[in-house]
Amino acid sequence: MNQLVHFEEPKSLTPEVAKETGRTNDPARTMAEILQVATHEFADKGLTGARIDEIAAATRTSKRMIYYYFGSKDGLYLAVLEDAYRRMRAIEADLHLDDLPPLEALQKLVEFTYDHHRDNEDFIRLVMNENIQRGDYLRQSHSIQQLNSNAIQSVRAVYERGLLEGVFRTGLDPVDIHSAISAFTFFNVSNRHTFGVIFQERGSKDKADTLKREHVVELILRFVSHHISA
Repeated sequence: MNQLVHFEEPKSLTPEVAKETGRTNDPARTMAEILQVATHEFADKGLTGARIDEIAAATRTSKRMIYYYFGSKDGLYLAVLEDAYRRMRAIEADLHLDDLPPLEALQKLVEFTYDHHRDNEDFIRLVMNENIQRGDYLRQSHSIQQLNSNAIQSVRAVYERGLLEGVFRTGLDPVDIHSAISAFTFFNVSNRHTFGVIFQERGSKDKADTLKREHVVELILRFVSHHISA
């Protein structure tokens, strides 16, 4: 397994690095710009194909500055993964699912996940690339594990409320529900091109619609619920 250097809180540039790049000493902004560009680079080319030189050029920084903040190419890759999951879970936490009846809460969660994945193809490609890495980098991130644990707890809370109200069927594990939502919404994006080639009349134009949004919602609600009629 690869050993990564975990980056710390944004730190001010040394005078030498700042002079070399001509950047103002705004570490948080600089790191955010690097992460934005690196996200697309890693999503598009994978860990092996991505080039720090190209990331540096696109952000008007330097390899030296990137290594100063993130330690290494591996460190930057892990930071990109953590940032992608952090942004998704932060929006998810703002859905206020606890304020909705269980069925509405579950529907809102499915709709959010569908929309997020459809509108953030780089996230899907990052996850696909990390699967090629057999999850080695993801496994080393305690923050991602905690973020995903929180996501499961959110599903659990909705499911348990639905059980108490008699609208959800018994015998399901929250991880099963989360997996089902992820499977449909992920496939919608990850397989859009191959699916479009095989079934040309179903090929998507601008954004992924291999599976229709309303169909994914219905599939999940039928999976979890007692009273969804045909």
